[in-house]
Amino acid sequence: MTPTPFPLESSPADAQRAIAEEFAFFGDWSERYQYLIDLGRKLPEFPDALKTETHRLHGCQSMVWIVASGDADRLEFAAASDSAIVSGLIYLALRVYSGRSAREIVETDADYIGDIGLAKHLSPTRNNGLAALIAFIRDRAQHALA
Repeated sequence: MTPTPFPLESSPADAQRAIAEEFAFFGDWSERYQYLIDLGRKLPEFPDALKTETHRLHGCQSMVWIVASGDADRLEFAAASDSAIVSGLIYLALRVYSGRSAREIVETDADYIGDIGLAKHLSPTRNNGLAALIAFIRDRAQHALA
């Protein structure tokens, strides 16, 4: 699997702050959607061999595949989608959570979603998919702590 660039910031809180600052730079949601698409293009390559039903994230209208690796000290996530905007949403979630300890993950709420107004500007199905993605990440962290 391609090495992950995450984490980019030293803590989940720093990542969420950086995301909020970046999104505040844009004047309207058409620019923010374009930025999401651009972020999605930065996701590491996800092997086609892992694009299977076993790794498919259910709850998303788009096709999303995700795998977790690591242990309680450091969990990493790799994911991909067939949707450009969803790929950007994945990038944001991995920026906050991937490469962190399981404890950091379970103790970090996805505040950036509200901070940047994302929930209000996504369709209900994309909001459900984003919630499923965050739930998957947090569930893997809970299991790593058990």
